[in-house]
Amino acid sequence: MNLTWMAWTLPTAIFFIAIGCILVAMTIWQIKAPSVERKGFLPISTTPGDRLFIGLLSSAFIHLAWIGLTSLNLWIAFVIAVIWMIILMRWG
Repeated sequence: MNLTWMAWTLPTAIFFIAIGCILVAMTIWQIKAPSVERKGFLPISTTPGDRLFIGLLSSAFIHLAWIGLTSLNLWIAFVIAVIWMIILMRWG
């Protein structure tokens, strides 16, 4: 299969492989130990899968805002997104 039209780079491939691994790990975790909804600081009751989805989506928005509003290094946005994801998964 020829994927050269997609302009895949190593960082892009690593990113999508990591997201895939996270989703597989979350699926296995939920099969082994199903969770119940709980209410954290988010205004809705959520499961870990819900918080993962919200965290991934909001991390994308953090990166888009960073690219659109600053010219600083993108690694700073990555660190902010990781911290946000940890907070959201733990207390969200």
